[in-house]
Parts: sequence; structure tokens; C-alpha cells
Amino acid sequence: MKIYTRKGDAGKTGVFGGKRTYKNSARIECIGTLDEVNSTIGLLRAKLGPEHEWQTNLHRIQKDMMDMMSHLARPSDSKKENPNPKPIDGADFCEEWLDALEAGISSPSDYFILPGGNEISALCHVCRTQIRRGERTLVTLMQEDPDSVEEYIMAYVNRLSDLFFTMSRAEMDKEGVAEEKWQLFLYKRKKKK
Repeated sequence: MKIYTRKGDAGKTGVFGGKRTYKNSARIECIGTLDEVNSTIGLLRAKLGPEHEWQTNLHRIQKDMMDMMSHLARPSDSKKENPNPKPIDGADFCEEWLDALEAGISSPSDYFILPGGNEISALCHVCRTQIRRGERTLVTLMQEDPDSVEEYIMAYVNRLSDLFFTMSRAEMDKEGVAEEKWQLFLYKRKKKK
């Protein structure tokens, strides 16, 4: 079977249930952005190596992203049900991993950090910013078709950006790389006054 179908040559693509939509629609923009995130997580996993302690959790996130993208591809008026799993515990999974990572970092997370440090930390920041863009596209899709963006997806994606920020800090802490701090978080600045 050939990989190309020529069906997208006119600027439209298929969504779950068989309808066709423009490739720049909010739905396709959202799915495409999350696909970028998933690809960058794949690059991060390749850089970490197969024995790294993050591999299992990152693999789970990649699979969950595929499931979420499949559900986002289903317009709310589709009569066909999507049989793929729904990672409804994704936000909880992220919070547990976040707590474990935070517990191992030698300094609290009080500052905005300049992205960088080392290659792994920088890649975590690339994931984080792509996830934030994905979150913005989710909101656009939610405004157009509210019932096609379930709450668990918004919560999971929101938590993922916090997770990748913390992963970048954990990597720098583990490697003894000093963080380049910009300024205190706003709520921390208010407490100091």
C-alpha cells in the first residue's frame, strides 16, 4: 500500500468519522501542534538513551498524546464513536511525577528561568513551549466545538508544561549546571514586600 493518497492535494484532510476539513482549521492546527510536541519528546528520548529513568514515563506520555489527538480528531457531531483509550488520569500522573522530581531538586522553584543550561534541559524547554502553544490551540478548538475538547485533555496538557519545566530544572540540578534566573515569580515578589 502506498503512503500517499492524493486526497489532501486540495488543502483538505479527513477527520474522525469521515468528514473532510481544511488543513488550517482549528482542529487540524491543534492536532498538528500536539504532534510537534510528540515528535520533540521523541527527540528528547533519543538524546536521553534507552536506559534513562525518564524513558518509561515519556513513552507513556507519547502514547497518551496519540490517544488524545485521535479524540481531538473527532468532531462532536460525529456519530461514530472513537474506540481509543482516554488517558483521563493524565493530569494526576503528571502531578505524581512532578512531586517526585521536585523532591529531588536541591533548590525551590521560585524564579523564571532562562531556557538553556544543557542540551537535555533546553529540549525540555522546547517541549514546554510547544505544549503551551498546543494549549492555546486547544482553547481555540474548544471555542469552536466545545464538546470535542474534554476536560481531561485540557488538564493533562496544562500539567505537561509544568512537568517539562520541572524536568529541565531536575536535569540541570542533577548535572550541577547553574540556573540562569530572570526574576522571582510574581506571587513570590508580593510576599517579599
